[in-house]
Amino acid sequence: MTIAFLGLGSNLDSPFNQLFNAIKAIETIPSTSLIQTSSFYKNRPVGPRDQPDFLNAVASIDTGLSPDKLLDYLQDIEMQQGRKRDIHWGARTLDLDILLFGSDVINSARLVIPHPEMHKRAFVLQPLYEIAPDLVIPEQGPLKDLIQYIDTGTMQKVSHHQ
Repeated sequence: MTIAFLGLGSNLDSPFNQLFNAIKAIETIPSTSLIQTSSFYKNRPVGPRDQPDFLNAVASIDTGLSPDKLLDYLQDIEMQQGRKRDIHWGARTLDLDILLFGSDVINSARLVIPHPEMHKRAFVLQPLYEIAPDLVIPEQGPLKDLIQYIDTGTMQKVSHHQ
């Protein structure tokens, strides 16, 4: 079993419900247990600004799946919730990312772990810090050090979901 951290995001079709439903779906992934979910945070989009604000969260899981198999399940959940991959960094019903998979470092054509942009994104680091403040991110260092350099002032906690 491996502890993994997942990033969740939505800015279309009732983002709160999208994240809530995604968490319920994650709980049904075989050989996987949901450990904890952060609060939901509202923030501005990365990329095109002519789209609604995002709602983001982070979940920790314990899984017996391989990273690729976990990604298959996460992409199935995205598709079931109406995800379309039209515009890079565009609006979306649901975005599920594997942020961390134990202490693994993976760089394949399909999967890069740790998530390559996570150390630059307040909407990842803040909810991650909420549920795992002592985490050390492979090749990046302690989360408590990384979060000091991130501006979280544009984020708004909108719900505490656990």
